[in-house]
Amino acid sequence: MNLNHKAYLTACAALLFSLSLIGQGNVIREFEGPDFLKQNSPISDSLIQLMSLEEKIGQLFMVAAWSNKEEGHALEIEKLIEKNHIGGLIFFQGGPERQRKLYNRYQSKSAIPLMIGMDAEWGLAMRLDSTLRYPYQMTLGAISNDSLIYEMGASIARQMNKLGVHVSFSPVADVNNNANNPVINYRSFGENVEKVAKKSHAYASGLQNFGVLANAKHFPGHGDTDVDSHKDLPIIAHDKSRLDSLELMPFKYLISRGIASVMVAHLYIPELDSTANQASTLSKLIVDSLLKKELGFNGLIFTDALNMHGVSKFYEPGETDEKALIAGNDVLLFSLNVEKAMNRIAKALADNKLLAKEVDNRVHKILKAKEYLGLFESHSDTIKFESASLSDFSDLSLIERLYSEAVTLIKNEENYLPLQRYSKKERGLVIVGDYLDNTYHKELKGKKLTHSVAVKKDLDKEKIQAVLKKLEGIEDVIVNIHGMNQRPSKKFGIQASSVALIDSLNKHHRVILNVFGNPYSLSKYPSLLNCSSIFILYEDNEFVQKAAIKALFGDANILGTLPVSVNADFTEGTGIRIKHDKLTYGFPEEVGMSANTLHLIDSIALDGLSEQAYPGCVILVAKDEKIVYHKAFGNYTFEGRKEVEPHSIYDLASITKIAATAPAIMKLSEDGLIDLNRNVGYYLSEIADSCFVHSILLKDLMTHQAGLKPWIPFYLQTMEKGKYKKGYYSSKPTEEFNVQVSEKLWINQNYRDSIFTKIYNSQPRKKRDYKYSDLGFYLLPQIVERITKQDFESYVQAQFFKPLGIESLVYNPLEVYRKEEIVPTEHDLYFRKELLQGHVHDMGAAMLGGVSGHAGLFGNAYDLAVYMQMLLNKGEYNDIEIFKQSTIDQFTACQNCDGTKKENRRGLIFDKPSRFEEEGPTCFGCISHDSFGHSGFTGTLAWADPEEEIVYIFLSNRVYPNMKNKKLIKMNIRTKIMEAIYKSLEDSPSISDSQ
Repeated sequence: MNLNHKAYLTACAALLFSLSLIGQGNVIREFEGPDFLKQNSPISDSLIQLMSLEEKIGQLFMVAAWSNKEEGHALEIEKLIEKNHIGGLIFFQGGPERQRKLYNRYQSKSAIPLMIGMDAEWGLAMRLDSTLRYPYQMTLGAISNDSLIYEMGASIARQMNKLGVHVSFSPVADVNNNANNPVINYRSFGENVEKVAKKSHAYASGLQNFGVLANAKHFPGHGDTDVDSHKDLPIIAHDKSRLDSLELMPFKYLISRGIASVMVAHLYIPELDSTANQASTLSKLIVDSLLKKELGFNGLIFTDALNMHGVSKFYEPGETDEKALIAGNDVLLFSLNVEKAMNRIAKALADNKLLAKEVDNRVHKILKAKEYLGLFESHSDTIKFESASLSDFSDLSLIERLYSEAVTLIKNEENYLPLQRYSKKERGLVIVGDYLDNTYHKELKGKKLTHSVAVKKDLDKEKIQAVLKKLEGIEDVIVNIHGMNQRPSKKFGIQASSVALIDSLNKHHRVILNVFGNPYSLSKYPSLLNCSSIFILYEDNEFVQKAAIKALFGDANILGTLPVSVNADFTEGTGIRIKHDKLTYGFPEEVGMSANTLHLIDSIALDGLSEQAYPGCVILVAKDEKIVYHKAFGNYTFEGRKEVEPHSIYDLASITKIAATAPAIMKLSEDGLIDLNRNVGYYLSEIADSCFVHSILLKDLMTHQAGLKPWIPFYLQTMEKGKYKKGYYSSKPTEEFNVQVSEKLWINQNYRDSIFTKIYNSQPRKKRDYKYSDLGFYLLPQIVERITKQDFESYVQAQFFKPLGIESLVYNPLEVYRKEEIVPTEHDLYFRKELLQGHVHDMGAAMLGGVSGHAGLFGNAYDLAVYMQMLLNKGEYNDIEIFKQSTIDQFTACQNCDGTKKENRRGLIFDKPSRFEEEGPTCFGCISHDSFGHSGFTGTLAWADPEEEIVYIFLSNRVYPNMKNKKLIKMNIRTKIMEAIYKSLEDSPSISDSQ
């Protein structure tokens, strides 16, 4: 009985309605093997009875289709669907939108829904443009955390679902133990049988748990060949014992755990079937006797593509298909001639009743798989999506993490790596096979990179000598090998002249080698193994290059191990693993956050740029000592083109209070050298007893309830009608005017005393309640200096920043950094008459030479986050104790909270969140009351939450072009970002929930 499309839909609708009446009373038949065989399949059970022989034979074929070919190709596919009733399509090259349209078009022509397959070993990008590309399986073989491979399978499956793809011809379950394998190689998880099996299972589980049938290929194992089966018939000459213990093991493992389908390879394996020139695909001994009977596999069995020369060169079109069917395969993939094949099969079935019955069972199995996939219910539905919606930021985050965890360090002489971030040593970079200003080079700039040079892979002796001369005197030279390929026959894209250059560099420098390609390449050029340090990166793209830089400087853990052996010294499993007990880069889902929700921060930051709330900003978010978001936006100024970078240095303004003054006071308190219950006059004896400041208790000063005025505009007293009064300033330094205020302005050294005298003699406010004030923080460094007998800046650097490995947190940054590294603040037209870049914005701090307790500190987001992380760690960082836990608890606790709306929320120096819906530095109700931090006038914020282990840094120059620009505050940008951070905790997907 022939089914047209309308009759088929009518029959299915009636059957579904009758099934809905049966309900739960239906008896579930138990099957061993894949899930689709364990389900009730009433539609398939009925449909198989209605189908003609021609329709049944058609279901056995999965035909190759492209979405980048012309209309003639689409018409040919339609003809095969309507005339030959083919059961499925395997899509090859094209684009997602074009494939979507063809999917809808082809399904509308098919009476029985088509099963769609794709080779998607590294995601849809293996075949389609404009889609995400995941790592090769060899790269994944370096990863120790197989749950990430599961997540990758799930991620790819979700994208395939949106595109209407039902079968992914992955994972590759071949054990690659032949460095010259031209076709498997980088597509395999490696040479370790157990790892290949487990990683294949993780990948397959991710696919199948999200509705895509996985496929284990290439049975019985294509790893130990040096012939490409696309071109000829490879020979596997091992005995049965070896096959059982190696090649077959991953397939056994997957079969025992419910793999949905298997693809049979085109291999000649005399031990299993000695028939001359007979590929395993056509061998009944291999497909039926071994795979089905001995291994007990009863899922779908696909042939490898029947157009491949490993099988097609020995038979006529159609004959190959017939032999493959007789051998026991269920789905005939990429037939050279469907019509000829169907005619031969029809004749064979007419002559062989047992085979005809067997084909009925196979077609029934195919229909069951379609029913399990929901194809009958959704057959009339069309696929609708926008290409951009195929993936999201969590997918990108996963890809970054996969590449990061694959980074493999196989050599590290004298434990030289990781490099120090701020080392004074000069460094050189040689890029082989790529251009300067690639991602790696851009990330490396600013880290004492003195010389960088790019060369072609093929270079002459003169060029080698020129490179050596340029790098003379530089101890550390980083060498990147780019532009590699995966072909053993091409020596993986490395030229002998490139190796000669590296060999020469090895004689004069400490060489850190980055191999952005296949590790087998080192077996072709063993002299490369003489480099002092060697990273294997497996692939070459933006994700890999960023991961390599982070590994180099200890900004990420190094966890990868070799999936294959390079030689006897660098065998499979080799890998120097380095874990850091400090702030490193990680990924949102790794710490229970949603990358998609965190990405909302981008739009908030960009809104601020578009409204000119600031010219640029840097935002950093860390959780559980993992930086999960660190981005820069905009430029230094609205007019300029200098882009802000993640490590750009900003004026931190009042964050100085918690990042410089607080640790100094905390340490003295912890050591019993200062008593917070004593008054200021006890430590500063020059203050007259009659001055109200004399009697202020230190704890009241640090909680802003000492009765001090908010600030004193000291600079106004040195000016008249917008001009400097005589005797106060000079446009150049002299013996008398030696305190630098800004780039072109120096103040009389004696004015420092005037500032402190004015504070000492200041009058109190009428009420000594909570009122934020800078004035007391001018005094605290004075007290620190009296007690320690050191200048304040040196004490803070030596006691805290140096032990923490922090270098960018400095006063007067122009003494250490180039001007170009520092973001300008205000274009000051009222006092200093110039653009402030590297000189403190706060007028009072500037008049003290840039060093004060209330302002003056500069720094980047990373180093500020390190300091905040130390506080979250209760005083410890990187195995160093900076403070006792009790000290951290004391200073970050609210000192005067009384439960009323008028309460003073402050800790000792540290700010705290408001417990009431009022203005404050944090989002109301979304953050723990145990959290603490501080904001800065220039548009900065540093915050830490012990409850969620979160650090949040926001740096901007919102005072540009002048401090009247209050859009950052009015738009509530810093708080909106904080809300997105905490929402990302709520939105984080749980892997366990999805399994």
